[in-house]
Amino acid sequence: MNRPVAALIAVHAAALAATPENVLLVVNNSSEISRSAAEYYARKRNIPGRNVCRIRVDPAEEIDRDEYASRIMKPVAGCLTSRGLRDTIFYIVVTAGLPLRIRGAEGMNGDVSSVDSELALLYTDMLSPRRNFAGSVPNPMFGRTNIPAFNHRDFPIYLVTRLAGYDVADIRGLVDRALDARNRGKFIFDLRANGDPVGDDWLRAAARQLPPERVIVEDSPAVLYHQENVIGYASWGSNDANRHERLLNFEWRPGAIMTEYVSTNARTFERPPASWRIGLWSDPPKTFFALSPQTLIGDYIHEGVTGTSGHVAEPFLTFTPRPDFLFPAYFKGRTLAESYYLSIPALSWQNIVVGDPLCILKQ
Repeated sequence: MNRPVAALIAVHAAALAATPENVLLVVNNSSEISRSAAEYYARKRNIPGRNVCRIRVDPAEEIDRDEYASRIMKPVAGCLTSRGLRDTIFYIVVTAGLPLRIRGAEGMNGDVSSVDSELALLYTDMLSPRRNFAGSVPNPMFGRTNIPAFNHRDFPIYLVTRLAGYDVADIRGLVDRALDARNRGKFIFDLRANGDPVGDDWLRAAARQLPPERVIVEDSPAVLYHQENVIGYASWGSNDANRHERLLNFEWRPGAIMTEYVSTNARTFERPPASWRIGLWSDPPKTFFALSPQTLIGDYIHEGVTGTSGHVAEPFLTFTPRPDFLFPAYFKGRTLAESYYLSIPALSWQNIVVGDPLCILKQ
């Protein structure tokens, strides 16, 4: 007897379901925080020993492209090929203590990018190395919600996430909360009054795809602080002229994710002094930390989110994560990594995703 189509689809999706066997964990042996973070994650997620890739690179947050190629890209490719993991690995998890940004020129046709976004293209780069790094590369996964689960046939990339925070305690918190994630809580979309209509439209579109009783849309000039029971959040961050507080002081549920339209919010994971406040580009150096006055995703991690995205340099609004893809995908049961990569238009760009890629909202 032939199986019903729905059953076949379910079996196909289950066959492609992500497991620790699909994770390559990259450790910088030159960094204590990298070793500590990787050991904790490997133990909590039961990552197989053969899926742990150890490299050595200066743990500075910025790296030259040639050094990235020799110290990160080639050793990681070597782990994948020598161990026969190229096609079974879906997710690459890098850890704090690996460089964050590849040095280069900014701008739409620049060659500065995040290490993580470059590694996402390693699957195809191993077969056909790129020569031109100017500008971005279209993300083949962007908006492809019709594909039931990640696979290399449809998406010849790796989904790269980072375990990062201000310290080891922050990183362990990310891992622990991912394991306890539940599909409960409120989704909050804080629009920017009289702001860019395109970004606000994406926020409204995300809200429309979620259960209305679980959604808060703030479209007044007010900025929402001190919210409870939050599972998802998106806003303009410090690009909202009415946002004056560095911290939101939210109560985040385990599994909570967030994103914001902010250019430099992943510029560093160095902890700012307690006295630092977000500010204005027109007021340096008083309101600058790490060469920018903008919000930092490290603060959201420290407050209790489980997943977040950010930018190591100016991404332009066009290439920021699309909340109207991110939150519905996550709500419907996609992994954290799949949900973010469905929402990111370009690779070899400025984006990073922080969190356990296997995190999924349990019912």
